[in-house]
Amino acid sequence: MKSFQIPEYYKSPLIADIKEKRKREDPRKQDFSPSFINFGNVRFYLARHFGFCYGVENAIEIAYKALHENEGKRIFLLSQMIHNPEVNADLEANGIKFIMDTEGNHFVQWNELKTDDVVVIPAFGTTLEIEKLLADKGIQTEKYNTTCPFVEKVWNRAQKLGNEKYTILIHGKAKHEETRATFSHSNRYSHSVVLRDMKEAEMLAAYIKGTKPADQFYEEFKGRFSEGFNVDKDLQKVGVINQTTMLATETQAIADFFKQTMKEKYGEPDLKNHFADTRDTLCYATNDNQEATLALMDVEADIAIVVGGYNSSNTSHLVELLEQKFKTFFIKNETEIGDDNSINHFDYPNKKMVHTGGFIGDKRPFTIILTSGASCPDAVMERVMLKLKKKFE
Repeated sequence: MKSFQIPEYYKSPLIADIKEKRKREDPRKQDFSPSFINFGNVRFYLARHFGFCYGVENAIEIAYKALHENEGKRIFLLSQMIHNPEVNADLEANGIKFIMDTEGNHFVQWNELKTDDVVVIPAFGTTLEIEKLLADKGIQTEKYNTTCPFVEKVWNRAQKLGNEKYTILIHGKAKHEETRATFSHSNRYSHSVVLRDMKEAEMLAAYIKGTKPADQFYEEFKGRFSEGFNVDKDLQKVGVINQTTMLATETQAIADFFKQTMKEKYGEPDLKNHFADTRDTLCYATNDNQEATLALMDVEADIAIVVGGYNSSNTSHLVELLEQKFKTFFIKNETEIGDDNSINHFDYPNKKMVHTGGFIGDKRPFTIILTSGASCPDAVMERVMLKLKKKFE
């Protein structure tokens, strides 16, 4: 796999050694069992896969290349490069300005941009509408377009579905940059609808089955369907794609659910004319990280800690998985760990910070599960692990 030039301060010699050892022992990535690190009174289980993925390292390399090649010019990012606060803060400190936040609210208005400005497209990609807007201003984005190739793979799948006259169902979070971009690209080829989860899949299936009045659809899915969508006509043929960082098991369950729905309505012999049996469109890193997290469920531990940006979709799903078995703390970095055996952590479902005291119990040895999302630097993981280690003799 290609190696990228990223700043050294994002790296960790300790984590690199652990990853390299596992890679030597398991070059084909068939063993998802965690790494075990024993410091005596405290022991860590590190997920087999975590940290920067291909798309993230590619995006970071291109962003710093833009900085080095355009001294004296104004350099902008459409929105956050990736969902990690340290990386984005570092880019800002080096002079890059953000045009929008993660939900599309502007810090810089479009009319403030000039032809000789440099605009970097983030790893999530962007909409066709924004691409055209920038092109009309004479701003070239091809050179510093960091769109992840696995996101582009989803767009290609959407094109194939659209060419075959399927309506595209997108499993994703409607406000997420990647889903907004995918929705824009899929609309180019076919009508589209964004679904957040299985509950919304069941809501949509009611319209396919005709058990809900069609006009109710336009309120229930307001802002999440393409212009001119006709419920009676456009739900006769469907195919499922997704935001690449969603839970793989949930995406597959949603696809299987719609397959069964179409089978019940149209019959097995005519199924292929109503449901596109697409393969999963998650990226390899999301799959690897989720499989490695599921493997952590087989060990015994006292707590689990997940490190990453609080608006990171892929990281939040790791939290969801671990919470099924362990007391789990979602933190952005080591600064959330207090010196008084307390921890500040993010309650993702309720979108708020929580302060917990006495998070390390009296049991010895004390066992901690540790993992991070695909946008978290290994250096942050090392700092978290070493700060936790200092709490034990």
